[in-house]
Amino acid sequence: MQQSPGTAWKWILNPSLGIQKVVNDLGWHSFVFDWITRPEVAIYCVIIAAVWQSTGFAMAIFLAGLRGIDNSIIKAAQIEGASLPRIYLSIIVPMLRPAFLSVIVLLSYISIKSFDLVLALTNAGPGSATEMPSTFMFSATFRRNQMGVGAASAMMMLMAVAAIIIPYLYSELKEDRNGH
Repeated sequence: MQQSPGTAWKWILNPSLGIQKVVNDLGWHSFVFDWITRPEVAIYCVIIAAVWQSTGFAMAIFLAGLRGIDNSIIKAAQIEGASLPRIYLSIIVPMLRPAFLSVIVLLSYISIKSFDLVLALTNAGPGSATEMPSTFMFSATFRRNQMGVGAASAMMMLMAVAAIIIPYLYSELKEDRNGH
């Protein structure tokens, strides 16, 4: 049985199992790391786990983008006397624009639908501190039997995703038609 990354993070952040217990067992009994149980900081646990989970994906896209940059352009800039910061600002970063856009669009979509991580890590708690649109939709539809509220929240999530993806697709298709 495969465990969710959220389950592993729940174990690490649980005060009676994870970081706090290890540090307390090493002799620092006054050390407290109970973020996952405190409503005002529980969302940061979700953010840390989500960033950890998505970093490799973003790195793979950027690595593919970097490998697509022709070395002869960089060598030509070096021959012309361009400094390394100027090469990055004028050549590398602009050529990575499609990679940046892809990462932003895909990670925005993932953050909107972040259901499994939140459910496994905090179950949208403590209280409703880490409730996301996806967990609200699930709770309304399947726990409270409010099908209309669940459907409306699902449509709002769809509109949010569409608001991110449609401009991206428009700009990419516009560039393809213009031959860039």
